[in-house]
Amino acid sequence: MGNILIKDVRVVNRGRVVEGDVLIRNGRFERVGGVLEAEGIRELPGNGLFLLPGIIDDQVHFREPGLTHKADIFSESRAAVAGGVTSFMEMPNTKPPAITQQLLEDKYAIAAQRSLANYSFFMGAANDNLEEVLRTNERTVCGIKAFMGSSTGNMLVDDPNTLEALFSQCPMLIATHCEDEATIKSNEAAFLAGYGEDVPVEYHPEIRSAKACLLSSSLAVDLARKHGTRLHILHISTADELALFRNDIPLEQKRITSEVCVHHLHFSSDDYEQLGTLIKCNPAIKSPAHRDALFPALLDNRLDIIATDHAPHTLQEKDQMYFQAPSGVPLVQHALNIMLGFYHAGKISMERIVEKMCHAPAVCFQIDGRGFVEEGYWADAVLLDPEKEWAVRAENILYKCGWSPFLGHTFKGKIEGTLVNGRLVFHQDRLIEEGPGQRLVFNR
Repeated sequence: MGNILIKDVRVVNRGRVVEGDVLIRNGRFERVGGVLEAEGIRELPGNGLFLLPGIIDDQVHFREPGLTHKADIFSESRAAVAGGVTSFMEMPNTKPPAITQQLLEDKYAIAAQRSLANYSFFMGAANDNLEEVLRTNERTVCGIKAFMGSSTGNMLVDDPNTLEALFSQCPMLIATHCEDEATIKSNEAAFLAGYGEDVPVEYHPEIRSAKACLLSSSLAVDLARKHGTRLHILHISTADELALFRNDIPLEQKRITSEVCVHHLHFSSDDYEQLGTLIKCNPAIKSPAHRDALFPALLDNRLDIIATDHAPHTLQEKDQMYFQAPSGVPLVQHALNIMLGFYHAGKISMERIVEKMCHAPAVCFQIDGRGFVEEGYWADAVLLDPEKEWAVRAENILYKCGWSPFLGHTFKGKIEGTLVNGRLVFHQDRLIEEGPGQRLVFNR
C-alpha cells in the first residue's frame, strides 16, 4: 500500500480549504493538516497546490467486453486517473450486456487485473431478468441500471409490468436513463419523412426531445414515490425535469437523486454546427435555455452529482450520417478541466466542485471510505495547479478512440498528480501503472 508524505498543500474538503501537510500510510489518510514529519516515508512536495479528494464518476462506458476496438477498462482507466478520476461506476450495455450475475462478475474479474482506478459495475435490468437483478449484492455492486429509453445496445426496459416489479421489489439503488421511446420513435418518423436518411444532426435535440425526457423521468419518479424506491436519474438535460427534484432536505435523506453531466453544462445546440456528430449523445445536448437552467439547479442542490457519461466511439463510427453515427462522447479525462472553466469564470467555487464530483457521489451511493480527505479514508486524491494552462493535443489524449471534442482547446488548470489508494499513479504528465485499483464497497 502507498506510504507518502505530501508537503504544503491546500486541502479542499467539506466546504473548507486547509493548508498543511498530508500523511498517507498503508493506502489511507493518517493525518491531514498542520506541519507533519514521518521517518522513512517518501516526501512529495505539494508547493501550495490544491489537494482534492479523488473524483468519483458514477457513469462511464468503458466498452469491455465486446467493444474493445473503441475502449477497454485498462485504456479508459488510464485516461480517468490522468483526469483526476480515482473511482468509476461502469454501465452494463457491453457485449454481452451484464444482465446475469456471472456476466457482471466477469467484468469485475477484468477490472481486478487491469483497472488503474477503483471500480464498480452496474447490474443491467432487462425486460426478462428480474430474478437475476434481485440476486445482486448491494454491498459489492453500485446499483441496478435501467434504460427507460433505448440508447446504445438492446437493453430497453419498456414493459410496464417489468418496471412495476423492478421498482416494487428491488431493495437497492436503481439508476435510470430516462427518455420516452414512443415519443422518440414518433419524432424520428417525422424527420425521416421530411429529410430521408440525411437528417441534419442539429435536429437531434428535437428528435430526442425535452418532452421525451420529461415523460420518462416523471414516470420513474412516480414509480419511485409509489414504492419508496431508491432512485437515481442520470444525465438530466432539460429545464423541464428540474421540478421533479427536491433541494429542501440533505442529500443523505433523499430517496430520489439526480445527476448532471459536464457536456450538458458546457455545450448547447449552437455547437452542432461546428462539432456535428462528435457531440451527438443521449440524452441530447439541447438549447442554450436548457443548458443555462442546469447550473442554478446544480448550485441549489436540485441536481446532486456531476458526472461524465464517458462514452467513446471511433472517429470512423462518428463520421457517418445522423442515424448511423452512434451517440456518446469521450469525456472522463477532461471533466475536471471543464468544471475549472466555470471556476475561473466565477460560476462555481472549488469547494462546490469537490462537493459535487467527490463528496456527493460517495454519499449518494454510500461508498465505504472514499470521497473525502479525512483520517481513515482511502487515500484517493488529486494534486491540482489551478492556474497552469495547457492545450489538448492528439498526443496527450489518452482515450483509446484517440479523439476529444476539446482537441485544440486550451484549459486553465492542470492535474499534477493523482493518487489511488495512496499510490501515485499519475504525476507530471506521466502515468505510473503501479497496481490495480480496488473494488468499491458500499455501506448498505
